[in-house]
Amino acid sequence: MGVDIRHNKDRKVRRTEPKSQDIYLRLLVKLYRFLARRTDSKFNRIVLRRLFMSKINRPPLSIARLARNMKKAGNADKTVVCVGTITNDIRIFDVPKMTVCALRVTEKARERILKAGGEILTFDQLALRAPTGKNTLMIQGPRKARVAERHFGAAGRPGSHVKPFVRSKGRKFECARGRRESRGYKK
Repeated sequence: MGVDIRHNKDRKVRRTEPKSQDIYLRLLVKLYRFLARRTDSKFNRIVLRRLFMSKINRPPLSIARLARNMKKAGNADKTVVCVGTITNDIRIFDVPKMTVCALRVTEKARERILKAGGEILTFDQLALRAPTGKNTLMIQGPRKARVAERHFGAAGRPGSHVKPFVRSKGRKFECARGRRESRGYKK
């Protein structure tokens, strides 16, 4: 009798191309596939992998986070690379001068970066300027900032701070058992 081979672990679950049919994204993938293959820089492999990602895994990056990272020592003259969208943040007043490369930059963010004397590049321009990612700073937006993330996990378990799906907040809604000592237990 032969050994039966289990084929349930055969498929590698990771994206090898973007889901999107956007021709400009597909051109960038072609470009970075070439660069990832022909240069031995890790930077190009990371950019290529991030170009495949879903929108949830490419969260928006605010100007405030950019400015905060640019203030760190040695980062001022680097090109910031974000495989995603750069958005405006009205809570900060002064935007430093910076060179930014992103898939998308919102209208107001673009206006503010250019007004500060900065520069906005596309990924094909970056490939000409820094084919191996030299003197660049890769930043991602916060993935866990989604509202849905608050609900992930078990809401009733002691010690968990998960937000339950409750119709509304009030006396009549899930605030007795498990929430106070007098009704069963308090977690």
